[in-house]
Amino acid sequence: MQRRAFLKTGAMGAAATALASPAIAQGKMQWKLVTAWPKNLPGPGVAAQMLADRITTLSGGRIEVKLFAAGELVPGRGVFDAVSEGTAELYHAVPAYWGSKSKGILLFGSQPFGLRADEQFGWLYHGGGQALYDEMYGRFGIKPFLCGNSGPQWGGWFKTEINSVEDLKGLKFRTTGLASEMASKLGMAAEATSGPAMFQGLQTGALDAGEFIGPWTDSALGYYQVAKNYYWPGVGEPSSAEECGVNADVFAELPDDLKQVVSLACESLYNPVWTEYTTKHALALKKMVEEDGVQVKMFPSDVIEAMGTAAAEVISELREDEDELVRRITESFISYRDSVGGYMTYADNGQMNARASVMGY
Repeated sequence: MQRRAFLKTGAMGAAATALASPAIAQGKMQWKLVTAWPKNLPGPGVAAQMLADRITTLSGGRIEVKLFAAGELVPGRGVFDAVSEGTAELYHAVPAYWGSKSKGILLFGSQPFGLRADEQFGWLYHGGGQALYDEMYGRFGIKPFLCGNSGPQWGGWFKTEINSVEDLKGLKFRTTGLASEMASKLGMAAEATSGPAMFQGLQTGALDAGEFIGPWTDSALGYYQVAKNYYWPGVGEPSSAEECGVNADVFAELPDDLKQVVSLACESLYNPVWTEYTTKHALALKKMVEEDGVQVKMFPSDVIEAMGTAAAEVISELREDEDELVRRITESFISYRDSVGGYMTYADNGQMNARASVMGY
């Protein structure tokens, strides 16, 4: 797919009027879904449309959801506020974009050296995370749901090789969320631009490197055209959860069956979205290596160790945050990470290591 197809965000529409209640036509509710992505961007843009379609279908058309891509109604980074204020009923984005609201929010999306996609879902649904998620977002009038995951993200696209920790210092690097704090502790200048803007930054020299998602989405945005060194592992984001935020007042007014529709539409998309990323990441990486000259490289061990030290400092600071809720979220995350992580040594990690020793992958 051509990169230019995802860069046309369009001018913002006329100023939207806050909604006192969902728009209703012929007994049907008409909801606006605003997203942080260009329309149909492979990965998150596709997942956002799936969410809109699934709510519409599962509700039997009682809720008609119309998707507005980034810039069509509000800017991509404005979707949280749009839903909080009632300009739109729901959004599709990632928690990593809302750190300015509270650093506690960032843990619900990804954590350096943190939870994998299955573990992230497990924490929220079986480890007490959802109650904390609801409490935090409730401060802003939003009811949150996880609705997908990109799986392991990559370390990033670099114009030059990284041979030591010293090579990271001073680099202008695109990333978001807690990964940006980890990068800053390593001496990098972290910048939270959009995915399309990252291409422009790499092309013009405004950025030296950057990470967005993974091969499927990254290839569509054309990063391989301006930076050939593609580094792994992406320890800054071992997974990245996608979320749906619904205006809390609008959600509260729904009858119980439609509340279940919205909840199950989000929950039922988590695995299909995650596994689609995994499948198409693999295909896209193969193509970029074989046809586009991409050089896949692993970060040196001392770089990974330095990232681990920096990540530990980031989590330690969250444990001491002045906001009591942030501290509770952090302790819940750590408790789940350590419990399930210990088990994974024998379970998934053990199986993957055994397969790699026999099959080579």
